[in-house]
Amino acid sequence: MSMKKFELEKRKAEKLHNDLGAANAPARFGQAAGSVLDKKEQRKLDQAKGLVPFACKLNQDLVKQLHDCCTERDIALNDLIAELLQAGLSK
Repeated sequence: MSMKKFELEKRKAEKLHNDLGAANAPARFGQAAGSVLDKKEQRKLDQAKGLVPFACKLNQDLVKQLHDCCTERDIALNDLIAELLQAGLSK
């Protein structure tokens, strides 16, 4: 099955866009921008640290406050959330 030239060029452009996005990820929330791991490697590292994915839905204003706090303190979002949860549960 041959691919039309348009489809081929479209896929090339999408791949290039994805590669550029991954390579030029800026430092955010205290994380180093240079270390881009694939999902499988990241999952193995997280499991070795005893980390478990935990998803929840939060109000947009609260998330903005969390991101602002991360930027001010230059720490990762995961670290801030863990710190806040531990402080709240210890009360």
